[in-house]
Amino acid sequence: MRMRARSRSAWTGAIDPGRMGSDAEPPDSQRIVELTLDAGSVVGWSAEIEHERKVAIYDLLERNRFAPVGDYHGPYVLNLKIEEGRVVFEIRAAAGGSMLGKVNLPTSGLRRVVKDYFTVCDSYFEAIKQAPPSRIEALDMGRRALHDEGSEILRDQLAGKIRVDLDTARRLFTLLCLLHVRG
Repeated sequence: MRMRARSRSAWTGAIDPGRMGSDAEPPDSQRIVELTLDAGSVVGWSAEIEHERKVAIYDLLERNRFAPVGDYHGPYVLNLKIEEGRVVFEIRAAAGGSMLGKVNLPTSGLRRVVKDYFTVCDSYFEAIKQAPPSRIEALDMGRRALHDEGSEILRDQLAGKIRVDLDTARRLFTLLCLLHVRG
């Protein structure tokens, strides 16, 4: 599954490398312009999960901050997959498609929060059908808190390898959760 970013207006301004908050617009060169998910993970997804995937990729490609540490110049093409108990970020140059490198992260650091996130999401979607608004709101707050926690764990794991802002980490966490869905 492959999606490309739409053309964007040029960004002007300076980025303080120490401050990559969600309010900083990234330069076009330090961003993902194309993203693929491991083909083995996309088989058998429900329509709802496929919709989530499309929205997450679209949002990520529209605005992201992605800067592999080292002497690399983007923009980048990213392939995400889970392989042998690791999350693999395969990074290529958008121009020419040459492989720049791979970043492997253990799934063990994310496993608990992904499991808890799925549990709360299931409860949330069940609650929407019949629970009182207070219950739905509480579950939604829990769901968001777990999503934030997973995003921060992912950012911490990427530290020293790939710099991402919080919004990019949130969208990548969503996609990594989808890679854990089998059917």
